[in-house]
Amino acid sequence: MPDSAVQPVNPDVNTEARHWSGLFASWRSVRQAVQFSVDLVFPPRCAGCGRVDAEWCAACQRALNDTPFPAKVSPLPPLAGVASTAQHSGLIREAVQALKYDGARGMGAVLGARLARHLAAQSWDCEMIVPVPLHTIRLQERGYNQSQELSNTVAAITGLRCIPEALARSRMTESQVMMSAAERLSNVRNAFSAQSALVRNQNVLLIDDVYTTGATLRACGDALLAAGATAVYGLTVTVARI
Repeated sequence: MPDSAVQPVNPDVNTEARHWSGLFASWRSVRQAVQFSVDLVFPPRCAGCGRVDAEWCAACQRALNDTPFPAKVSPLPPLAGVASTAQHSGLIREAVQALKYDGARGMGAVLGARLARHLAAQSWDCEMIVPVPLHTIRLQERGYNQSQELSNTVAAITGLRCIPEALARSRMTESQVMMSAAERLSNVRNAFSAQSALVRNQNVLLIDDVYTTGATLRACGDALLAAGATAVYGLTVTVARI
């Protein structure tokens, strides 16, 4: 006769499970207590106005909502179109800087929602989103890619696929803050590579935080098109020049 009796549970297994469950619960409590203590000593400040206790306050959100979209952004070959949600100044510049340099990761959702609104006004037929990538060293230093934070929000709102692995920064580049337009072009030339299997025959929406001279968008567009993308569009939060 087959043995159909229920096998007894090893009591040591249940004890160990309860032990690890208790450790995880304790760790969560410790982490919450540490975060609470940090917030008491260093309370969050609004990225726009510096008001304490909010990473982004309601007043700054209202001001952002009232910030008009630029009428037109200069075209940038080889991209099929480029759009930005504001000029790089004032409140929105502070928000971008906080996301990029001050660890205000939550600003990705705030600014990403604005990107999604502006995208809806474009007559682009995009099939996928690709964030401008960081080099792995810079990604480790910052802890996140600000362009991917923006892209994740746009993807969640629009339903478009976000595929960050479609484009990689194949070599480390210097910071471009103090570079001329010609120096920027040289700095990022051949700095990106795209995965043909992911972008071939696709209309790609490339997302970044700031459009200054367009050197980075152009280099990314070249790589995506060389890998077989049908068309590439660029969308950024701010633009340094119209």
